[in-house]
Amino acid sequence: MRAFVFTDPALAKHAGRFVWLAINGEKAVNAPFRQKYKIPAFPTFYVLDPVNGQVRARWIGSASVAQFDPLFTEQSAAYARHLKGASAPTVADAILHAADSLYAADAHAEAAAAYARAIEAAPRDWRERSRAVDARLFSLSSADSVESCVALAEAELPGARRTVAGANVAASGLGCALQLPKDAPGRAERIAALEAACREVLADRSLDLQGDDRSGLYISLLDAREAAGDSLGRHQVAEAWSAFLDGEAARAKTPVERAVFDPHRLSAYIEIGHAERALPMLEQSARDFPDDYNPPARIAIANRALKHWDDGLAASDRAMKLAYGPRKLTFYTTRADLFAGKGDAEAARKTIEEAIGYAKALPEGQRSNASIASLEKRLAAMKPAAGTP
Repeated sequence: MRAFVFTDPALAKHAGRFVWLAINGEKAVNAPFRQKYKIPAFPTFYVLDPVNGQVRARWIGSASVAQFDPLFTEQSAAYARHLKGASAPTVADAILHAADSLYAADAHAEAAAAYARAIEAAPRDWRERSRAVDARLFSLSSADSVESCVALAEAELPGARRTVAGANVAASGLGCALQLPKDAPGRAERIAALEAACREVLADRSLDLQGDDRSGLYISLLDAREAAGDSLGRHQVAEAWSAFLDGEAARAKTPVERAVFDPHRLSAYIEIGHAERALPMLEQSARDFPDDYNPPARIAIANRALKHWDDGLAASDRAMKLAYGPRKLTFYTTRADLFAGKGDAEAARKTIEEAIGYAKALPEGQRSNASIASLEKRLAAMKPAAGTP
């Protein structure tokens, strides 16, 4: 987003309307922000009231200029009305404001119901429709209402085909369809239809989709092929995914733009069984960004896939020295995997113990009980070395 979207001249007109602030959620100083504002995924974008800090809108995940431009325009207009004490221009807009507040608080069941009311009250050409649909899909998925999520995607797709909004609907719908019970009526057919919709989006190069959004569609297709038990089809999707990402990276004009694709390229190379292809790009990123913990951490992951245990541990050493915040927990688990692969069970066990101590010491807003429980479960499954308590 920082490399491709916020640098677009089309957004320059909004520069004086907002105070732009980027928060590094890994830094302890920002833990209170994370505690106050729910961040279900990175990136998450908020429009905040400058007086009371209340959330006026939230967008989860990446977006294109075509999606952010109307969002910024609408939020500017809505806040101007708010300052004047004017009511929302339509009933749907008023309901949307309430839904956005619930959404920001992660009250997903209530938010989904409110977004449904807003959509029902609005005309088909409502300017906020795609954002409301997208948020409702996320809320339904988060509330485990997967049947309703799939039904919403199916209802919206015909009117959203060949649009950026349709890409989000197809991907979200497919993700929910894959979570339907195995014996749900029509499950296979519904998955197939949504999978076809995702493939249609990928084939349409005219859509103003960001590279990572297209990459996410490939990941959705990988999940679908895995659910179908189609190993050959999954490999074919992975090959296409890898080729797409290589093309995107080749067109990058700066090291920052190229490095945007590093994590997905690494995952794609591992999927196709060629993790070694990731090493040159990651080593280049390590040279370009010597203070960034991500390149050495990813080198460690690539070497884990290659079973190059010592090389992986050396890269892990570099990453651990640079790392901070909750993200460091994933580096501990990679490190434990490397020790286990090397045959050093005791070092792997001690690494997980260190990870648990580190996770518990994180401040409120960064500490995750779910992460701690997962680490403790892994530790309990490890057998201590002979003679150790």
